[in-house]
Amino acid sequence: MKLLLKPLQYIYAFYAMILFLIILLLVTPFVIIVSLFGKIKGGNAVMKIAHGWADVWLFLLGIYHVRVVEQELKKDQSYVFVSNHNSYMDIPQMLKAIRQPLRILGKAEMGKVPVFGIIYNAAVVPVMRGSAEARARSVMVLKSVLNKNISIYIAPEGTFNMTDQPLISFYDGAFRLAIETQTPIKPMLFLDAVDRMHWRSIFAFTPGKLRTVYLEEVSTEGYTPYDVDALKQKVYDLMERKLIEYKASWVRKHPSPEGV
Repeated sequence: MKLLLKPLQYIYAFYAMILFLIILLLVTPFVIIVSLFGKIKGGNAVMKIAHGWADVWLFLLGIYHVRVVEQELKKDQSYVFVSNHNSYMDIPQMLKAIRQPLRILGKAEMGKVPVFGIIYNAAVVPVMRGSAEARARSVMVLKSVLNKNISIYIAPEGTFNMTDQPLISFYDGAFRLAIETQTPIKPMLFLDAVDRMHWRSIFAFTPGKLRTVYLEEVSTEGYTPYDVDALKQKVYDLMERKLIEYKASWVRKHPSPEGV
């Protein structure tokens, strides 16, 4: 049966990539125009265009977003959003999940991709991981964004989780930023992205649901820069426990949360 379905999956994957390129080319002129309005107004407009791109692309692929709310987002509250990361599908899912003013911390190298880089650079705060000076500049930009009531999205794992464990280790950046700006952290779980598009191959595309679980926000009140590890561990433990509880598909074993 799998052999019979394989050609259909390749056709579906090519269809997805062609759609991606067509929509990208259609929205790029609008991105260039709105980018002229500056980093804040222009950036917010670019994010709205990106939301529209995600809506259209996923709809035409037969992929639908499902919100699982343990704690709803607060209106007019800026957050440092964090999530697990194990698929390229995480980006469109994130755009479906967060419908408020937002900037993304991302790899600077992606901004060099032709055409796509125009949109990427307008919506993303780039960081060069190998340069301490560049990282410091990125943090300054992120702080100024949060001060303007714009949320930040960071994938604290920093790269794909290609293991059978719920999470891999977190970097400090999201948690240090949250403490220094006294911004609450909003953890989210992306449960199905790896099933819609597996990290092993861009041809591993399937239609279906994308569930986002909105976990309880984690306050940074009372935390100091010396407490980064404690805050990071608190968020890690919460996300790990909930990924097991929701039976994330890539986790090989699902022990009871009490045993974690």
